[in-house]
Amino acid sequence: MTDNSSSDKPWGGRFTESTDAFVEAFTASVEFDRRLYRYDIQGSRAHARMLEKVGVISHSECDAIIDGLDRIEEDIEQGRFAWSVSLEDVHMNIEARLTALIGEAGKKLHTGRSRNDQVATDLRLYLRDQIQAVCGELLRLQTGLLDLAEREVDTLMPGFTHLQVAMPVSFGHHMLAWFENLQRDRERFMDCLKRVNIMPLGAAALAGTSFPIDRHYSAELLGFSAPAENSLDAVSDRDFVIEFCSCAALLLTHLSRCSEELILWSSAQFAFIDLPDRFCTGSSIMPQKKNPDVPELVRGKSGRVTGHLVGLLMLMKAQPLAYNKDNQEDKEPLFDTVDTVLGCLRAFADMVPALQVRADNMRSAAASGYSTATDLADYLVRKGMAFRDAHEVVGKAVRLGIESGRDLADMRLSELQALSDRIEEDVYTVLTLEGSVSARDHFGGTAPAQVRAAIGRARKRIL
Repeated sequence: MTDNSSSDKPWGGRFTESTDAFVEAFTASVEFDRRLYRYDIQGSRAHARMLEKVGVISHSECDAIIDGLDRIEEDIEQGRFAWSVSLEDVHMNIEARLTALIGEAGKKLHTGRSRNDQVATDLRLYLRDQIQAVCGELLRLQTGLLDLAEREVDTLMPGFTHLQVAMPVSFGHHMLAWFENLQRDRERFMDCLKRVNIMPLGAAALAGTSFPIDRHYSAELLGFSAPAENSLDAVSDRDFVIEFCSCAALLLTHLSRCSEELILWSSAQFAFIDLPDRFCTGSSIMPQKKNPDVPELVRGKSGRVTGHLVGLLMLMKAQPLAYNKDNQEDKEPLFDTVDTVLGCLRAFADMVPALQVRADNMRSAAASGYSTATDLADYLVRKGMAFRDAHEVVGKAVRLGIESGRDLADMRLSELQALSDRIEEDVYTVLTLEGSVSARDHFGGTAPAQVRAAIGRARKRIL
């Protein structure tokens, strides 16, 4: 029989029989929430100092608690700590060890708090650090994108709509589009941090505590911007976890779109880029294969993170106030989301600056898809033709090109003039790729001068 008696549990006084062995394992969370140990200890140090300040524990008791927590943290980090499933979670494992080390003072640490406000505080401390880590990796990726964009400002490629050739653009301009996606993602995480950085500690189980605690002092010690206003809300909601996962799902959606482009561009059919070998794998049967595994995995992991977001929304949707055991299920999806996001960002931040751009292939693709057709229509409008009429003329020119296997720039002037007498010799200046791109010379446009200016502004934005 492996069951412990009820008296072995910190809450066992009310129970007359021991926990069923299966239930004990089923309800335990220590196998995954132990990763919160550093934050649990951090919160406990602050709580002990606050209890000393308000006179609930003595100076010597506080010193003993802090010393014991320091020893436990060192034991955990050195792999010497014995975790016990029978103690359910990270909080009770640490508290039990503290009491074993320092005796009666260890039992006083939990005065004025509950595991409900304790775990909510731990999660917020943990997420605060993880948001900073995510933003750090995002910044590294954004810097790499700007370096790549600057290197390839004058590289021309086809811009697409519906995956059909639309207009020529600077490859640097395309990389800046990725940058803008990620900039909004980073801003979302930093905005999320404002709501994460609120302290639940002192809410206790749900209604606060009768002890004369100083929650503002605890918040100051832990670096929170403020204590939570309402004790019921502080312990019962995980919207800050959901918000983080929402930001993560949007980020992975953006990275998935970038991945899809990298996968297409590295294929033989596009051949726009070469991915470094160290980010690819081969085939077990086809020796010629070079598979873009990293972007494919990132594309796949976007579904995983979005799934965690949906799961957390379903977790919270029917819970009455205040805390419920359901909320134990918040940690595994959160932890996996953090690990997945950081892994994907690291892979991208390492890979993107090392991309090899095949500029000749990009240019050939842009030149062969009638990508300057809109420029011809704009040319006719500037010559006095209504845009809808110009659209029809250019459509006929494109049809002629398709039938004869030529691009617009390869057609004779007489052929173009047969479509409209407004076309003159100067038309060829707008039919070149360089002419088309340079014509988009306005804020946010793809003209090389504008792209260089945008890169300069972007570097200042991420300082």
